[in-house]
Amino acid sequence: MDFLMDILDVAIYSCIGIVLMLLGNWLIDLIIPCSFPEEIKKGNKSVGFVSAGTNIGVGILLRSAISSPAGEAVHESLVSGLMSSAAYFIIGIAFFMLGYVVLNFFHKQYNLNDEIGNANTAAGIMVAGIFIGLAITISGVIL
Repeated sequence: MDFLMDILDVAIYSCIGIVLMLLGNWLIDLIIPCSFPEEIKKGNKSVGFVSAGTNIGVGILLRSAISSPAGEAVHESLVSGLMSSAAYFIIGIAFFMLGYVVLNFFHKQYNLNDEIGNANTAAGIMVAGIFIGLAITISGVIL
């Protein structure tokens, strides 16, 4: 019976993960003034890297929230586990957005919004790195 419950947990958390990754990309798209779906259709690798960084970052945050030692000690219910995952997602995405705004503010030589919109791959990789680095930092606090 434990095996079936584990499979159910995997299915539930995977579905939540997919939804939160989509939501994360949508929220990040709000602060970068280009349409991610349209830019992806055009083959804009910069937007692809930003999206990948968002998805990897959200995955890192969710993994940390799910495997948090506090959760093991308390034997969290599925509902409280999902609630803590959602809370860490909100915190993480807020810091992704803040990190992007701060990074864009301090780099006066170029505008990240323009560079990403103009398919500058280096800009996309840099932003993806910021998101992944923030996710790893936040996950260290969670664990």
